Amino acid sequence: MQVPAMQVAPLSAAETLQDKIKARTARVGVVGLGYVGLPLAVEFAKAGFSVTGIDVQEEKVARLQWGDSYIQDVPSAALTQLLDDKRFRATTDFSFIADLDTINIAVPTPLRKTKDPDMSYVMSACEEVAKHFGPGKLVILESTTYPGTTAELILPMLEQTGLKVGEDFFLCFSPERIDPGNPNYRTSNIPKVVGGITPACTQMGSLFYSQALEKVVPVSSTNVAEMVKLLENTFRMINIGLVNELAVMCARMGINIWEVIDAAATKPFGFMPFYPGPGLGGHCIPIDPFYLSWKSKQNGIEARFIELAGYINGQMPHFVVDKVQTALNEAWKPLKG
Repeated sequence: MQVPAMQVAPLSAAETLQDKIKARTARVGVVGLGYVGLPLAVEFAKAGFSVTGIDVQEEKVARLQWGDSYIQDVPSAALTQLLDDKRFRATTDFSFIADLDTINIAVPTPLRKTKDPDMSYVMSACEEVAKHFGPGKLVILESTTYPGTTAELILPMLEQTGLKVGEDFFLCFSPERIDPGNPNYRTSNIPKVVGGITPACTQMGSLFYSQALEKVVPVSSTNVAEMVKLLENTFRMINIGLVNELAVMCARMGINIWEVIDAAATKPFGFMPFYPGPGLGGHCIPIDPFYLSWKSKQNGIEARFIELAGYINGQMPHFVVDKVQTALNEAWKPLKG
């Protein structure tokens, strides 16, 4: 009597992708090769994945193809080695997405002059992803944005393909936390927060990042993950605004603000030193809190701390110029015009 062969159920999209990620045979894609995307691509290439970096700027791609890094945290020698090992390639061709298993989107999210978010770069990137989308892919947005972006803007674009999130594909948000030039904390050892549209998405995103980064911090949703970055940078913006206001006060009262801060910083608990300066700088702090301010207004809430800190920090260049002018006058070097 012939025994019928056992039928083996085909692997689900989740199981297939998990196996690829664990075996490091998943083909990784990074859209946007700036100070966030390129270091991320390099870390996954160093971990043994085959990585494709996609950027719309032909000059950037050409430099990367020659092993010439324009990002200070990525040495050209390391990039050249990955190119030689065929672990990394750069292109302007979005059609490569069709063959990728994971896609990280790390494109700029600037503010418009009206201080509302400019989502054009994110939307453009996601439109390209949707054109070449298919089952079994993991998409992670890393561009800093307001709470609700992933669920309200990105998810509908990908669901138009007829695929179901959490089953046929996986969608997460993970805020970038890069501090360019920091010798101690880089992409590899900065804890990576990740939140998915569904628990299965969060699990997939966590599994993916854990292959190349030291610590992954899963959270319950994309909204929480989006808010994490805004809290971090709003905390800094408001405290910078506070110490800038104190600097103006101390100047009027003849008190040395630097001595005050140094003395206060000797307290071993309950105080974190911030230092005054000519306003806000960097990629994130001058911008990110206003995403939160804009979103809160959509929900009928006025973000008073953010608006006030923005005003105070915006006035600091005038204060600094006055201080410089006074110092030059005292040195018999008056400013004219």
